Amino acid sequence: MPKYRILTLNNISNAGLKKLPGDIYAVGGQLADPHAILVRSFDMNAMVIPAGVLAIGRAGAGTNNIPVKLMSGRGVPVFNTPGANANAVKELVLSGLLLAARNIVPALHFVGELQGDDATLQKQAEEGKKNFSGIELAGHTLGVVGLGRIGCLVADAGIKLGMQVLGYDPEITVDAAWNLPSQVKKAHSIEEVLKNSDFVTLHVPLLDATRGLIDGRRMQLMKHGATLLNFAREAVVDAGAVLEALDSKRLKYYVCDFPSSVLAGHAGVVALPHLGASTREAEDNCAVMVVNQLRDYLEQGNITNAVNFPNVVMPRESPYRIGIANANVPNMLGQISTRMADTGLNIHNMMNKSRGEMAYTLVDVDSPVPESTIAQIAAIAGVLSVRYMPVA
Repeated sequence: MPKYRILTLNNISNAGLKKLPGDIYAVGGQLADPHAILVRSFDMNAMVIPAGVLAIGRAGAGTNNIPVKLMSGRGVPVFNTPGANANAVKELVLSGLLLAARNIVPALHFVGELQGDDATLQKQAEEGKKNFSGIELAGHTLGVVGLGRIGCLVADAGIKLGMQVLGYDPEITVDAAWNLPSQVKKAHSIEEVLKNSDFVTLHVPLLDATRGLIDGRRMQLMKHGATLLNFAREAVVDAGAVLEALDSKRLKYYVCDFPSSVLAGHAGVVALPHLGASTREAEDNCAVMVVNQLRDYLEQGNITNAVNFPNVVMPRESPYRIGIANANVPNMLGQISTRMADTGLNIHNMMNKSRGEMAYTLVDVDSPVPESTIAQIAAIAGVLSVRYMPVA
């Protein structure tokens, strides 16, 4: 009988699911009492999540559809797949740049409404094409707000297209900085990007600090006739401010991945149905990545790419391993070590890391761990979850 039950709330690519061995994992959309949940876009915020859930894996980057804070309080990691769909989003952003620069959408609508024989169509096309004259991307400035994996790829692509690239990210990571092309000019503020860019593309997560990031005030700073692209999150941009900017001609196009009732039907809006990660390759990459992370946690206790836990990966040196999630407060390690010592357990290896208010510890010991010891550790004030992972 499988040891773990994995509930799927969306269709997850078989490229990932086939990495869950049938003798260890039962996988399905109707499983009761799951040990873990795999999800893509399903909104879990109103869902009653069973108490036995040990982990949640999101086959994608954003986790706004998951109650992360609630899971943190239970000591449950929420995994995501940063970068797995980055190339897919980059290619869609490039499509958006070209759609705007060459006025392709209105041109398509124009041709679609033509009527008559070939000679009539050709005459109408020749007479009308002047209304859709565009610009070339080379030589124009692309502003990139957010320089994570996607932002870096977009910046690199812009440079290869001959664009001047202006980037801004106050939270840029060391890895992202290494991957950023040297030709990218560093901006010191969002305002600097908006004032100096012909095209501005957003690649930031939706947080309290980024909700409404591009509002009416900032929209007024943009160059007259600029294009704003949003393939990040809908709420990063104030739709009402976009409408005002389009109507005043300050903004030529708003290209986004999120249909909006406020902007529906506006000639300056190019809205796509959330296609950013909708490629076969991206779905496969996300599924494989999240399944590998989930397996490594369930079987070994290792944590990689959890949005609410530190990364903790420790090679196993003993058949007897304990994983402990706890509040990041003083003397936790001392109390945990004391409980183990009191029951005669010798610690072979230990790794402890923290992230904000959360800490996580992996401990390999030299002998089997009694259930009473697990219970004693779980009873320590501040301990959120304890898992014993012996290898048979």
